[in-house]
Formats: sequence, C-alpha cells, structure tokens
Amino acid sequence: MIVYGKRVVEYIIQKHGNIVKELLIAKKLDKKELNKLKQFKINFIDNKTAQKISRNGNHQGYFAKIDFTPGEWEITGNKIVILDGVTDMGNIGAITRTAYALGVDLLIITGIKELKWPQVIRTSAGAALDMKILTYHNILDLINILKTKGYIIAGADMGGECKIEADKLALILGNEGEGLKKKVKEKLDKILSIEMKNGFDSLNVSVAAGILIDRITNECK
Repeated sequence: MIVYGKRVVEYIIQKHGNIVKELLIAKKLDKKELNKLKQFKINFIDNKTAQKISRNGNHQGYFAKIDFTPGEWEITGNKIVILDGVTDMGNIGAITRTAYALGVDLLIITGIKELKWPQVIRTSAGAALDMKILTYHNILDLINILKTKGYIIAGADMGGECKIEADKLALILGNEGEGLKKKVKEKLDKILSIEMKNGFDSLNVSVAAGILIDRITNECK
C-alpha cells in the first residue's frame, strides 16, 4: 500500500523503517534530507504523478510504499474504545491517534464494510501502525462477549455521567449522524456525557472521542 504526507512518512521512517519498500519523492531534497533517507530505495516522481497517486490530496511531496499487514488481536486490556458505524476514515484516523496517545488498550471498529488502511494510517499520523485495532462484524455480539469478560459497557450519549470509574471499561461511540443505535443503548451499563453549552447539542465524533477518552484513561494530577 502507499501512504502519503510528510508527517506520516517521517513517522514510518523513524518507527517502522523495516516495512518501507520504497519512497516516492515529488520534491527537491537537499543533501541533509537525502542523507536521512540513504538507507531507503528512493524514486523521484513528477507532480502530475504525485497528484494522481494521492488523488489530489495534500501529499507534500512524500510517499511511502509499505508492506503492512493488520494484526490479529485478542479482546484484552482495561480500556477499550469501540466505534460503531463510524464510516469517515478521517474521523477513524483522528480517533486512532488520540486513543494511542492516551493509552487505550484496544480500538474496535464495527458496522463498516471495510477499513481503508492507507487513509487511516495517514490521518492518524502513523499511530494506526502501533495501535491495536480490531474489526468486528456485530456490535451486539461484541457487547455480549465483553460482558462475559467482565467489562462495564459505557456509551457516549446525552444525559449521563461526567466520569466513570471501572477497572475494565469499554466505551462505545456511535456514528457521525445518528449516534448510538437503540439496541446498543439497551445493553449499556453506563452513559458517559459531555455537558454542552450555548444551545449546541452535538460535537464531531472525533472531538467527542478525544474528550471522553481522556476522561476514561487519565486523572489530573
């Protein structure tokens, strides 16, 4: 697969150089920049080719061909975040970055046909290469499994608590438009909420995720 963007390519080079098959560069590099990349195969391409590969995305002249296979993870850890029906890969990438940075043990994606890894890796600034990410077909079956494993199931919705204390917690966030499904709400043990001001009643799912993930993973000291 090909991932583009200066920041994510630099992250891959620094943290996962072993998976880089080739770098595609669509800009002039000085000697210092070339020296940093000397261990990699480099192919210089023109801007027209770069725009075609990135589909007119903001590539900044950096592309990496990588050999990446998603891991097969078990349902373990004390803090799990579940995205049910979140379809925007940019939001999934942003949440992945936050989840990894704040110490979530496992991110589970349900209710989508396909996880587009190049987009998620790019929009997570590379964190998707390190975050444990699992896709699961049925959210209701998943909740049942989590309950048998001793997890408290919390959902992001209105009218709930500000903070939840639990040794093993799974937080579910619904999709961008409709939020949590009715059948999912019926299975929740707790609701975790963000108090809204000035007449607003919703936030972008990645913004809400950042606030709530911080609440379940960190304590202010």
